[in-house]
Amino acid sequence: MPKSSTSRPLMPSGLRLLNLGFGVWTTGVFIFLYLPILVLVAYSFNTSKLNIVWEGFTVRWYADVWDNVRIIRSLKNSLIIAAFTTVASVVIGTGGAWLLHRYRYRFTRTIQTLICVPMIMPEIVMGISLLIFFTVVHLELGYLTVILAHVTFCFPFVMVAVQARLQGLDPALEEAALDLGASPLKAFWLVIVPCLRPAIISGALMAFTLSMDELIITVFTTGPGSATLPTVVFGMAKIGLNPMLNALSALFILTTVAFVLFSNHLKKLSAR
Repeated sequence: MPKSSTSRPLMPSGLRLLNLGFGVWTTGVFIFLYLPILVLVAYSFNTSKLNIVWEGFTVRWYADVWDNVRIIRSLKNSLIIAAFTTVASVVIGTGGAWLLHRYRYRFTRTIQTLICVPMIMPEIVMGISLLIFFTVVHLELGYLTVILAHVTFCFPFVMVAVQARLQGLDPALEEAALDLGASPLKAFWLVIVPCLRPAIISGALMAFTLSMDELIITVFTTGPGSATLPTVVFGMAKIGLNPMLNALSALFILTTVAFVLFSNHLKKLSAR
C-alpha cells in the first residue's frame, strides 16, 4: 500500500509577511545595538590617536592601559568598593526580606515602599541628598561614604530578589527544623539560607554590577583618593577622544562575555 503523505498546512500570506517584518525589525535592532560595540573593539587596535580614520593595526593602547597608574588605581578602588557593597547589601537585603516575610509589623507596606524608593529615585537627586547628609554629619568623603551610598541603592535589589524567592518557600521546612530542636537562628542558617541561595547569588551579582558601573552618585560622594573607574573614564572622556578608552572598553566587553560563558558552563554542570 502506498504510504500516506502528511503535508504541513500552508501559512497564510499575511502571517508570512508579518513574520518577515518582525524578522527584519529584530535584525535591525541587533545591528543597531551591537555594531557600535564591534566598531569600538576594532578601533581599539587602530594606530591613530584621533581614532577617526583607520591607519593601521597596533596593541599599543592595551599596553598603555596596563601602564596607566591612574586607571589601575581606580580599578582597584572600584573592586574594593564593589566587594564591600556586595557583602553589606546581601546581609541587609537578605535579613530585611526575611524579617518582613517572617514577622508582621504595623507599617509593613510603608517600610517596603521606603525600601524601594532608592530603586526609582533619580540618581542625581540621591547623590545630592547623600552629599548633604554626609556634610551635615561631618563625614569626610572617601571610601566609607562611597560604600554607604552604593549600599543605599544596591541592597533593595537584593531584597526584592530574596522576597520573590520567599514567596514560594514552604513554611513547613522551618517548622520541621524547629520541631527537631533547632533554634530559630540555626533553622534560618541551615534550612532557609540554602533554599534562598539562587536569589542571594543573583542579588549579589546585581549589587556588584551596579556598584562597579555607578557614576552619578559616586561623583557626589567620592573623595580625592577614592575615585572609581567610571569617574576616571568619565573625566578622560570629557577631555577628548582617547584610544585607551576603546581598549579599556574592549577589555570590559571581553570580561563580560567570559563571565557569561562561565555562568552558562556552571549551569550545564549543575544540570548534569
